[in-house]
Amino acid sequence: MGLHTWNDIPVDRMSASISRKVIHSGRITIARIYLAKGAVVPRHSHENEQVTTMEKGRLRFQFDDREVIVDAGQTLVILPNEPHSAEALEESVALDLFAPVREDWIRGDDAYLRG
Repeated sequence: MGLHTWNDIPVDRMSASISRKVIHSGRITIARIYLAKGAVVPRHSHENEQVTTMEKGRLRFQFDDREVIVDAGQTLVILPNEPHSAEALEESVALDLFAPVREDWIRGDDAYLRG
């Protein structure tokens, strides 16, 4: 068990418009993602199920067969291995949960996010 305080977690600046704070537990990764208006998360996929809850702002997710806009207070579930991208339609904060743990982030294999 561990108690974490978001204000105490260091910010990882991914690019000029995207940063994050991350907690890895035994089975899940929790990330608070900060996106400036116009920030783009390039198309990618991962083995992890992703649950994104918008705390602030709006994100447009693009999938192969659809587009989904997620507003503050809404939650989107993304299936494992489903290719997707995202664009911040306004300044946004998203809380992302991933299961299993994002081993690629732990290894530093997240170049698609770094710009």
